[in-house]
Amino acid sequence: QVELVESGGGLVQAGGSLRLSCVVSGRTFSSYDMGWFRQAPGKEREFVAGIRRTGGSHYADSVKGRFTISRDNAKNTVYLQMNSLKSEDAAVYYCAAGYGAIDRVYEYDYWGQGIQVTVSS
Repeated sequence: QVELVESGGGLVQAGGSLRLSCVVSGRTFSSYDMGWFRQAPGKEREFVAGIRRTGGSHYADSVKGRFTISRDNAKNTVYLQMNSLKSEDAAVYYCAAGYGAIDRVYEYDYWGQGIQVTVSS
């Protein structure tokens, strides 16, 4: 059983920053590729950022230069630092663990429960 628990969401003004965290338990964290996805009301879940077990990172074009994904294998935790937040970044954010194509929802085996990020203008 693998469990993912997100934290760090909340309300922030446009232009502000938040850092999301996701703690993974149950299996060897370092063996997984990790991803962050988001889903806004009425929209499909979309890729935000991913980080390979080898450390390589990938970003959606919409967040490049503003968001940074990182991982701490000693703490079984993946982070998403979000800077210069825009109203369009508001969504429920999910972390996920899996293998394969890092930007594809269907490649991930385990998901967190999601955490709300609200951006006020």
